[in-house]
Amino acid sequence: MGTQTVGVTPLIDIAALFEDDLERRRAVAKEIDAACRETGFFQITGHGLTDDLIGGVYDTAKAFFAQPLEEKRKVGQPDPKTARGYTAVGEEAFAYDGNTAAPGDLHEKFDVGPFVESDDPYFSVDHAGPHFIPNQWPEHPSHMQLAWEDYFEAANSLCRTIMRAFALGLDLPEDFFEDKIDKDISMLRAIHYPHRDEPPAPGQMRAGAHTDYGSLTIVRPEAAPGGLQVFTQDGDWKDVPVIPGALVVNIGDLMAQWTNDQWISTRHRVANPPRDLVADTERMSIVFFHQPNYDAVIEVLPTCLEPGGEPKYAPITSGEHLTMKFEKTHQRV
Repeated sequence: MGTQTVGVTPLIDIAALFEDDLERRRAVAKEIDAACRETGFFQITGHGLTDDLIGGVYDTAKAFFAQPLEEKRKVGQPDPKTARGYTAVGEEAFAYDGNTAAPGDLHEKFDVGPFVESDDPYFSVDHAGPHFIPNQWPEHPSHMQLAWEDYFEAANSLCRTIMRAFALGLDLPEDFFEDKIDKDISMLRAIHYPHRDEPPAPGQMRAGAHTDYGSLTIVRPEAAPGGLQVFTQDGDWKDVPVIPGALVVNIGDLMAQWTNDQWISTRHRVANPPRDLVADTERMSIVFFHQPNYDAVIEVLPTCLEPGGEPKYAPITSGEHLTMKFEKTHQRV
């Protein structure tokens, strides 16, 4: 254990979170707490997600995106409130979730949500809205569903481990978040940034500046031109380095609200590659967005409010917050 800093992000070995020793888990949790207060971004090793597991999602996503547009549109996203299936280049603008108008982002993506088969009314459209609707899968590649379901399960388990560390870092019982994330509405997304010879429109980015919506995000980035950048407290955009074997983690708006902004949901973006670069600038990220149960009420935690202090945010449910954000990403100029 012991935090290193690589570029703008702390690098934390989280292997001890899977051990029985509470004090070792608490030590890692305090490293995470410090990172969340300083930047809201950190990178992790010792996470247990294997190259084969990650490669299954990456390879099938790459094969899917290589298909003609008309084939990809057969599994197109059904509506702005529902992140399922394919979205083409320019059909959403991440910068809108900050109420800032922007042209459509220069990426395409494919989304899936939870894999739940249950007769429990909790998961029905009448109660859950769009949060548990079925996923849609392309005809090709045929093994895409299996690879994505395996990764979804593993990444979700990792997020639950990190949420237990969040609780310890915030001086809460280790299981504090358990009943708020046991029916989570998380999403797995592959984001493809194709090579483009034509210049972007004014203000157009591969992914516009935004904060993430939920509790935490896990990103498997790719070392390619035009990468992830974070907006530091010094007011500068800084590149997030790609560290072999590490995953990038950042917290989202709901953790900031839970902690009354003691933890930072940091703005970030995916920059355009340099225009004078003579190279193929294609890149792809595998992103897991962890989102609490749709009916989990997000309100300031007791350990994050000083005596006599006031919450900065009104309580809101996870599902309400997510739906509101989805709609804004599709309101383009």
